[in-house]
Amino acid sequence: MQFIMNLKRILFRFLIISLPLLLVSCEEREEPNIVFIIADDMYPHMFNNISDTTADGEKPNLTPALDRLAQEGVWLDNMKVVSPLCTPSRYNVLTGNFASRATNSASENTAKRNDGQRVIQWNSFIVPGNERTMGNYFQALGYKTGFVGKNHVIESPAQIGGNTQPDLNANIKDPKVKEALRYRYAELQKDIQASGFDYADGLYHNNTNWSGVKALNSHNMDWIAEKGIEFIDQNKNKPFMLYFAATLPHGPTNARQSWEADRRLTPLGRIENAPNVLPRYKGELPEKHDSILAKYPGMEATIRSYESINKRLAEKGQHGRDKANLLWLDDAVGALFNKLEEENLLDNTIIVFFNDHGQELKGTLYEGGVNSQAYIWKKGGFEIGNVMETPVSNVDFLPTLLDLAGYKQDLNNFDGYSFKPALEGKEYTGRTSMYHELGYARAIVKDNLKYYTVRYPEWAMNLSYEKRLEMLNKQNAFKEKFGLPSLTADPMAPFGHLVMIPGGELVENPAYISMPNYTEPNQFYDLTIDPEEKNNLFNDPRYADKVIELREELRKKLEKLPGNYPIDQGLTNNTFKN
Repeated sequence: MQFIMNLKRILFRFLIISLPLLLVSCEEREEPNIVFIIADDMYPHMFNNISDTTADGEKPNLTPALDRLAQEGVWLDNMKVVSPLCTPSRYNVLTGNFASRATNSASENTAKRNDGQRVIQWNSFIVPGNERTMGNYFQALGYKTGFVGKNHVIESPAQIGGNTQPDLNANIKDPKVKEALRYRYAELQKDIQASGFDYADGLYHNNTNWSGVKALNSHNMDWIAEKGIEFIDQNKNKPFMLYFAATLPHGPTNARQSWEADRRLTPLGRIENAPNVLPRYKGELPEKHDSILAKYPGMEATIRSYESINKRLAEKGQHGRDKANLLWLDDAVGALFNKLEEENLLDNTIIVFFNDHGQELKGTLYEGGVNSQAYIWKKGGFEIGNVMETPVSNVDFLPTLLDLAGYKQDLNNFDGYSFKPALEGKEYTGRTSMYHELGYARAIVKDNLKYYTVRYPEWAMNLSYEKRLEMLNKQNAFKEKFGLPSLTADPMAPFGHLVMIPGGELVENPAYISMPNYTEPNQFYDLTIDPEEKNNLFNDPRYADKVIELREELRKKLEKLPGNYPIDQGLTNNTFKN
């Protein structure tokens, strides 16, 4: 009897001690894991759910993981970005704010040179420890946070330090080169960790050529995927948030530097063994590889990886570098799905897949730049169904994900809005207009009407021929150094929207040469009847009242943001009179 009484006391004490821990554990499992995947420079035709089928009724792309997101998740059918360029778009996503709020020195110095005007380019970096990021917010919720893949947004001064950057033609076997690469990589890890991320690996600071060594200028989705899986494995027993940034399908896209690249090449140099997390070709390899394997036996894993891609594409009758790189990217998304399923985490995970900006008119605020694509997925789907037509901006992702995770404290302190109610099929007003900013341009869209402005500092409007020639020659010399083409030799060519250089910048060139009103400082479009923005209605008396209305809407938005944007430049009192 005494033994039974003692046993009861022991069990009672155990329950008293363990119950709170069990309750906490249950509460932690209720918090959704977050996997945010951001792709780099995708085109609309790469998404099967908005593309026509082939002549034989097949989907145009072999992307089973993306197809799953479309079939089981929500397609954001009215997805916009604030600033259609790599760096500011990532700033929008990670902070929930407009890139004109960036406080880094490059952004501030550019504004000083432009009479206080904020010029959003590749300069809106997050200063580690100075601005709260997606990582910081989820850390505050008790999440473990991870950052994997392409950075291009968190400032890391060591990446451009002259003493640490190897020569372009450096030998990656050289011990000094190895040391420099390891040093810069470790500094990048520290800077990302200081920005709210517990885990930072599989990193590319910028595009693949940013390592500064030609031999390492290639993609490695196997390596990025391996690190994403490693993060999940390390944190599977607690709530986690993973920011997974692919380098694809951004260039380089040729076979040798993309899907057929050596899987051992990384910004750290050549690692010892190729990752083994994505599909590999099984069985005997084709004889055409015998000579390569005899000379470089370490290439077998790489060959098996890309032959798997080639084989699956051939079976579907597909070919070409875009198809191959897209499948490689999809394989990485599929590997994350598989890991989550393997660890029984899918039931409590929200996945976002977002294309960083529109690619067709990238570098401008035309619809081909600001229109983008995204899915949001959870097991069982959302109440809204498979398609949500509500307008969504990329600054909305962070407040929405925090809202879905139960975080309410600062949801009104973002430039973005939580669209959680819309996903749940509830009444949702969100925004009444959509704001865009990039380079020297600002735009506002309301009721499918768009007011697009381009403003340069006053001093730039009257530059002499000699000054413009000097400006152009300097830019062309810089391009030549990196093997890029010069766009014009005419110093009197109009400036670009993104850069104040005659002829503009390479990324905005498609719009520069194709948009008929590109050089107009004031543009107004009725997107309902003119979705391609060919007919400028700014001086059309039928739209005079709407021009005034949107101009004031844009002015109110600008008044709440840092900087001095001269919205009234060139306008007179009679500008808006019939």
